[in-house]
Amino acid sequence: MERRADLQRTPSQQETRPHFGPTMAEMKKTALSKKRDQLTGLIGLEAATRQIAAWQKAVGKGGPPVHALLLRLRRFSSVNLAFGAAAGDRALVEVAARISQFFDQEFGKDRLVARVGGGAFLVAAAQACSRERLEWLAEELARLIARPIVDSGGGILRLRPRMALLCAAPGETPEQMLERLADTLDRAQEQPGRSLLWVDGGAAFGDRRAQQLEADLLGALDRQEIEVLFQPQFGCSSGRLVGAEALARWRHPSVGTIGAESLFAIAARADHVGPLSRHIAQVALATAALWPEPLRLSLNVTAADLAATDFACEIVRAVTASGFAPERLTLEITEESLVPDLERSGRQLERLTDIGIRIALDDFGAGFCNFRYLKCLPLGALKLDRSMIEGIVENERDLAILRGILAMAQALDLAVVAEGIESEEQRDAVVREGCTAWQGFLGAPPMVSDEFARLAQMLEPRGGLAGSVRTASLHEPSASFAAQPAEEGGTVREKTRR
Repeated sequence: MERRADLQRTPSQQETRPHFGPTMAEMKKTALSKKRDQLTGLIGLEAATRQIAAWQKAVGKGGPPVHALLLRLRRFSSVNLAFGAAAGDRALVEVAARISQFFDQEFGKDRLVARVGGGAFLVAAAQACSRERLEWLAEELARLIARPIVDSGGGILRLRPRMALLCAAPGETPEQMLERLADTLDRAQEQPGRSLLWVDGGAAFGDRRAQQLEADLLGALDRQEIEVLFQPQFGCSSGRLVGAEALARWRHPSVGTIGAESLFAIAARADHVGPLSRHIAQVALATAALWPEPLRLSLNVTAADLAATDFACEIVRAVTASGFAPERLTLEITEESLVPDLERSGRQLERLTDIGIRIALDDFGAGFCNFRYLKCLPLGALKLDRSMIEGIVENERDLAILRGILAMAQALDLAVVAEGIESEEQRDAVVREGCTAWQGFLGAPPMVSDEFARLAQMLEPRGGLAGSVRTASLHEPSASFAAQPAEEGGTVREKTRR
């Protein structure tokens, strides 16, 4: 029977207990004393409860409701027995990265991901979210975690989670929320086949909803439900706007907003990745062709894209049809998309670099960082995963790792883009250490094309795109921009009018 992990021990030291997992008292007793878990870089229980308490207090003053998800990996102790504790630790790092990236896309700000036990994670958000959407997000997250993990030690790990969901009641304390979530997970474990359960006892709809979404996607392009957003990127040496990454979202009429990673997961199950990718590329390129000439566009490439025999030809055709200069285009690829056939992927990408397109290795640091990619692929840039940035301000080890990556990139003549910048201290650090560019909510969230065009136009009068942007506070995709005057060398800030 599945057991909960002992929070006081590392995965390799877990012992059998007479109950399924940590009670709220045990969680409090073993809460991490430091701000972040040393293994995964996530916050611990103590920091999570403080944030949830603040959100709950804001609810009483008209703030958004709080939702929470408690996740536990099934039979995680078996992973340590079969593959060793080191492999188990690496798997936890990968799972933590997958959870963080997923909710970064789906929720953006006002969300947290915490590690609260050996194989247990807590996700919470202070945002308006329907019960249906929260359940769907949990189902998509379960699929994401279930993807095989290729361990650097040679094994292939397959993990499956159980999850409990909760919509917090007004005035409910974080301790009460977590105790109810933990109790609900116990009930789920006592019922074979139940992997997702609401605190109130409601069952999940499961595959029926997933199948309906797959069917809905087939007509979503024709109904103009797929929207392309652009997240601004800023140069580290100049502080100037240098380009944007194109991101997709689905405005589903009943579920609500579906982020890019979930959108492509649905498309993969519906065998609809090709049409979706072509649509996003065509819209993004046509939009970017209207931007001032120095600005670059970054497009994400999926494993299905790279696997297509005509991938390079399709990209060339799309670029040519749009009139966008290929030397201003960056294609972002992930390790996952390269795993099936590295040599073939390399040949496809070389055809594109031959016409000036830059290739960037995305989410660098999130996986196992196979350095063979740096040797075999025609890379022009590395895009650091947010997990490589989160601790660089307060953790000397994290900063040392960043410096090592930058030294390697400089030796290989690779640009380095830092992703997930959320504080001025993080931005100052990546600028000081020599990154090429950065993006994140400190600068601006993803925004629709008209808003990005206004941002570029607003900065243009101060010498082309030489308007120095140290911090642009654009915390909603639907923000309106009003630039404040800035002295030479000062700061240009954009106000958000709700």
